[in-house]
Amino acid sequence: MPNQIPTLDFNDTFLSLDHLKACFPGHQVKVTVQDPSLHQAPFRNTIQFTATQTEAIRAGMQPGLTMVVGPPGTGKTDVAVQIISNLYHNFPEQRTLIVTHSNQALNQLFEKIMALDIDERHLLRLGHGEEELETEKDFSRYGRVNYVLARRLELLHEVGRLQESLGVPGDVSYTCETAGHFFLYQIMSRWEAYQSKVKTKLSPAPEVGDIAKFFPFHQYFSNAPQPIFKGCSYQEDMEIAEGCFRHIKKIFTQLEEFRAFELLRSGLDRSKYLLVKEAKIIAMTCTHAALKRHDLVDLGFKYDNILMEEAAQILEIETFIPLLLQNPEDGFSRLKRWIMIGDHHQLPPVIKNMAFQKYSNMEQSLFTRFVRLGVPTVDLDAQGRARASLCNLYNWRYKSLGNLPHVQLLPEFRAANAGFLYDFQLINVEDFNGVGESEPNPYFYQNLAEAEYAVALFMYMRLLGYPANRISILTTYNGQKHLIRDIINQRCRKNPVIGQPTYGALVYAPWTYIVKATFGSRREQSDPENLRSGDVTEKRSRAALEMVAVTTVDRFQGQQNDYIILSLVRTKAVGHLRDVRRLVVAMSRARLGLYIFARVSLFQNCFELTPAFRQLTARPLRLHMLPGESFPTQRRSGDVPPYPAQVIKNMPEMAAYVYNMYLHMMQSSQQYQYHQGLLPPPAARKGSDITPLQDEEMEVEDSISQNIEAESKNPDPKANATEDPAGGQDKGDEQETKGTEQTCQVSAEQSEPHRPDTPDKISETGLDMSEPQMDMEATEVKVVTENVEHGTSQPGEEEHPKMPAHPGRDSDSEYSEDEGTED
Repeated sequence: MPNQIPTLDFNDTFLSLDHLKACFPGHQVKVTVQDPSLHQAPFRNTIQFTATQTEAIRAGMQPGLTMVVGPPGTGKTDVAVQIISNLYHNFPEQRTLIVTHSNQALNQLFEKIMALDIDERHLLRLGHGEEELETEKDFSRYGRVNYVLARRLELLHEVGRLQESLGVPGDVSYTCETAGHFFLYQIMSRWEAYQSKVKTKLSPAPEVGDIAKFFPFHQYFSNAPQPIFKGCSYQEDMEIAEGCFRHIKKIFTQLEEFRAFELLRSGLDRSKYLLVKEAKIIAMTCTHAALKRHDLVDLGFKYDNILMEEAAQILEIETFIPLLLQNPEDGFSRLKRWIMIGDHHQLPPVIKNMAFQKYSNMEQSLFTRFVRLGVPTVDLDAQGRARASLCNLYNWRYKSLGNLPHVQLLPEFRAANAGFLYDFQLINVEDFNGVGESEPNPYFYQNLAEAEYAVALFMYMRLLGYPANRISILTTYNGQKHLIRDIINQRCRKNPVIGQPTYGALVYAPWTYIVKATFGSRREQSDPENLRSGDVTEKRSRAALEMVAVTTVDRFQGQQNDYIILSLVRTKAVGHLRDVRRLVVAMSRARLGLYIFARVSLFQNCFELTPAFRQLTARPLRLHMLPGESFPTQRRSGDVPPYPAQVIKNMPEMAAYVYNMYLHMMQSSQQYQYHQGLLPPPAARKGSDITPLQDEEMEVEDSISQNIEAESKNPDPKANATEDPAGGQDKGDEQETKGTEQTCQVSAEQSEPHRPDTPDKISETGLDMSEPQMDMEATEVKVVTENVEHGTSQPGEEEHPKMPAHPGRDSDSEYSEDEGTED
């Protein structure tokens, strides 16, 4: 381009000279300093960018349009952050606008910007999503105004200390205006006189000792490491003196910027001035830009650069709106750079109306249109998120997507997944009680067998020691998401040993609760125990439930986790997973382990999904476990385990196995506590001395013993036939079969376990092993089935909100394929 900038300062982009040379292959790097290793800069960047990422950063710093295509895990956010940082340092007078599609993506980007060498007084986050930032600082408009006012008082205090050190009378630290006069008439005069003494051009040259002798600010810098001047060389001491003066000058420069906040008296006027003049990096979502465009234009909002993250998820009209937040100057736009970063191979914008989506092609973003028109792009080509084996499930969709070296070298990638023979596996799930997918409401798809299987696998991982915040359960439909959440609330939520999968905010650890963030907002602290006792508000309870890491594939785009459990739900038709873009998102969320539950015969025959399912079906279609391991394991990925794997045939067997495993762990834990003297012998314990957890375990044992006694009293096989685990219910407790679903009761965490009144009834905590008995538990238990109707609450259980109305399609997909037109 004719207007390219010939010289650019990459700031802290490169970590070393070797990194610099590696980022420019085919070019000769000239070093202008004698020993680059002695040149130390205030590094804040810790990312070792690849050559392709460096090219994207260089292109983003040049004027014009820059398009960066970033496959999953290739560091799109890190590239965007470094571009913003370099623009801030290269062009300090320019202002940059950051726009994303979602608050979550914007907060992730903004949090990384805060960690770099950028003065926080120049950062501003607009919109309601600012409350979700993982920081104690307030980056909203009024939060930044309060910061400026507090910073002003700190700087004026420094001015008063400087005045006292110089012995100047008067109250010069009262306002920014008086401080400005003090700098002009007192500081500058002393500095100019000092320079005339130590920088004279006449011979003889000044001595080294004169620099320290005539320095006028010794007393002010008395709190700095002493001695200030080393006296080794004239050049070194002179640089120290100039550095001290730059520090003083920076104080008065900031006070001059803050002077307007003394003249503006209302908070509204101050926030407007901050937005228009003071902030250099402004972040907002495209929705906020559309809502506030009129106000921003009236304020005279100006910016020079605009960066769009998640550009492939933004509608064309939403892409144009942020470009029009300022009026042209003399008929020309002030905009100098437009950086778009996205991935058109992942999910497009959400269009609810089918006519607009298909016939108007509104789901095509401007980013995708540019790519199809042949606009030059920078394609990132190395991912560092997932294992190489997991990356193979989706890298066929991209031109040349490889792996960064650390994917092969870091211990977490080289270690095997504890308790599993494979790092990814497709598990075939057949119908449960003759039912596969169900549809309680139109386009509200559920699959009970897959939901129970997924929860049982999560419980198994937790019993092995996997942290809850490193596991996420994903599904392709909203109905399945609600069903899995209901099952987790019943099975796991009140059990401190298992807990529930969470985002990083709320982490359950065995026997303890670790609270890192809050319910509702980051400024409000609460204990998870309050959630059980009902001491928190209903709003905060719902917010805590939303933090549970059980969500849909569409919602999880842009996020990742170490271990992903995925349910594909459908058994009659492929559904909207036929869109390869949704498949790419689903396959690329996991870093270390991916376990998929699906009807294999359905999905492996879908032509669009063939490249991924060919690799998935190359491995066994039954879950292969290694229950003898614990997390983390010493076994390397790919190593043959010393003993054969346990093969799980179906969901009831998995549910029974996990339940037996849980009972075995509880008994072992109690015996260990007895031997260590942490618990008294059972005969010596009183009812009042039993903790809630011990009481719960005793109820489990009592329930099992009652089941055994009931069986011994009623040996007639015909009487027991009514308790068939696959069939379900007593004759005296008949219900309509339509709309009912049966689940395997696995865990013993119910707050009030159901006690059998008659021999014909089965305890909720008992399990009947219809499969062969497991080795680790000698006691026979029964698999009990119960009806779980979504949206209804049983006595003693937590009431869940009703299902939302679904007018014509599943709201989970957020994105609208008409399921009614499927084959």
